[in-house]
Amino acid sequence: MRTDSTRVHTVVDSPYGPLTLVAADGVLCGLYMVGHRHLPPEETFGERDDDGPFPEAVRQLTAYFAGEATDFDLPLRLAGTPFQQRVWDELRRIPYGETISYGELAARIGSPSASRAVGLANGKNPISIIVPCHRVIGSNGSLTGYGGGLDRKRQLLAFEGGGVPADDGRLF
Repeated sequence: MRTDSTRVHTVVDSPYGPLTLVAADGVLCGLYMVGHRHLPPEETFGERDDDGPFPEAVRQLTAYFAGEATDFDLPLRLAGTPFQQRVWDELRRIPYGETISYGELAARIGSPSASRAVGLANGKNPISIIVPCHRVIGSNGSLTGYGGGLDRKRQLLAFEGGGVPADDGRLF
């Protein structure tokens, strides 16, 4: 994480609870849910700025949650390793309403034997929803891992129409 950047944040309401958006030098670098598994320390979010660099991100998120948009067109700053960057870039290519397995994601980035590493990188995605890590599922169709919690993952997938998960986590 760069320490010489100017960071600010805001908190917006969503159907899945409050979302904290973080920007570094005016570019979105974080979107976190309450109870997010890999939540950075709040002191790294910078000062709260409800006007700042967030209006377009808020507009696109509002359209997404209203069912009026299926993708996002925002500049993003995703800080991570080169491997994580490849995983996160590929996540953005998963179409709205579709899911793929961790193994398929690993194959798509040219590392077919790295499904576990892909899962770890997926879990460290700093910009949930916009970089749709919720669209990655187990090879047997089960819901596995999500930084925002499995209930939110299930809700997001149902919202997008990518299958309604059964009680045991499998999609049907």
